[in-house]
Amino acid sequence: MERNVRHRRREIDLVVRRGTMVAFVEVKGRRGGEKGDPLEAITARKRREIEAVARWWVARHGREGELYRFDAVAVRASRRGAVAVEHVEGAWFLGE
Repeated sequence: MERNVRHRRREIDLVVRRGTMVAFVEVKGRRGGEKGDPLEAITARKRREIEAVARWWVARHGREGELYRFDAVAVRASRRGAVAVEHVEGAWFLGE
């Protein structure tokens, strides 16, 4: 539905829909593993920021009957160029 949704200084990478489910998606990538796992980079602070933008988005665009969740996508690239993508549906819930 949307990419790089901004509200004030905060951002959601993707807003996607399947049926009545709307997912707010954070995408993190790492190359070579030097900086740890990309999913570990989605800290509690980052989740709160995404949740704030999601609340704003729902107030403006939400529809009756929609369900909402927060997903995470990890993109891991090896030094040789191999890429692995992991999609975690329901990675966290409001206020976690």
